Amino acid sequence: MNGLAKTYYFDTSIWLDFFEHRDEPNLPKGRWAHELVNKIIRNDDKIIYSDNVIIELETLGYSSYDIAHLLNKLRSILIYVESHLKQLGKAKDLALKRNVPQRDALHALIARDNKATLVTLDNHFQKLRDIAEPQKPQDLISP
Repeated sequence: MNGLAKTYYFDTSIWLDFFEHRDEPNLPKGRWAHELVNKIIRNDDKIIYSDNVIIELETLGYSSYDIAHLLNKLRSILIYVESHLKQLGKAKDLALKRNVPQRDALHALIARDNKATLVTLDNHFQKLRDIAEPQKPQDLISP
């Protein structure tokens, strides 16, 4: 890894855009996700993913096997982290105070605590900008 390597943290929706090639008219989310992953690979950067992402994917119907299979292809650029009790408590508190989903609050905390760029298209994260500054994939792929 080069000395200037960056770390990114994708919220679950970005992972879904990537896995499912979720493009919409005038909103090529799947393409953006793929282009960002390709840029991360080219730059020898890393993507942090967490137990929070895994839980959300399982809630949406992905099996542990499917998740492992999908992530295995990217293993060389991935770093797995587990959320801890302090983050879970803080996420619960933030969710109540700022009217955001608790898992989104947890994503922001995990990104911050791992000094990673939070990648999301979800507007909830605007309420958490002081925790982790949300970045859109399409803004990160342009040179």
